[in-house]
Amino acid sequence: MRELVFFLEEQSAKETLDGVLPRLLDEGTGFRCIFFEGKQDLEKQLCKRLRGWCNPDAHFIVLRDQDSADCVEVKQRLIDICHQAGKPDALVRIVCHELESWFLGDLQAVEHGLGLNGLCKQQKTRKYRDPDRLQNPKQELRRLTKNRYQQILGSREIGRHLSLQGNRSTSFNAFLTGLQRLID
Repeated sequence: MRELVFFLEEQSAKETLDGVLPRLLDEGTGFRCIFFEGKQDLEKQLCKRLRGWCNPDAHFIVLRDQDSADCVEVKQRLIDICHQAGKPDALVRIVCHELESWFLGDLQAVEHGLGLNGLCKQQKTRKYRDPDRLQNPKQELRRLTKNRYQQILGSREIGRHLSLQGNRSTSFNAFLTGLQRLID
């Protein structure tokens, strides 16, 4: 069985992927999400974890938030770690700026996941047409949902509803495209 191993910055990314991946992967592909205690912990342990993985059929995906850092530098640093670990074919994806950008790219999923009404009509407004441009998506999502969004539970509930097509977040779509190439 082919195995996809996701190395993630935090638990909220795992909760999101637990809702997305079963709808994307076929029965012959298993997945495992390993989350760390933030981006520094991820970068510190990544090389050792990659080197120690024994399954020769495993494919690795590293997912990290950009936050306020330079996206190109962050991605290159993670690629370099993967090369050092002997896994140059690992897929590295950076979420622009935070995971919540993915949610703001699909306000219908936010509506369904959090049991709210009237959010999806805002998707056409300038602010939400390109959510990756927002500097603080987590804060924006909390404001938009009147603090109904809580990071772990919200990620779990919204992730189950995220559409695999039509999301306005470019980084979500890049993640899906890279993953699709990996599993095809």
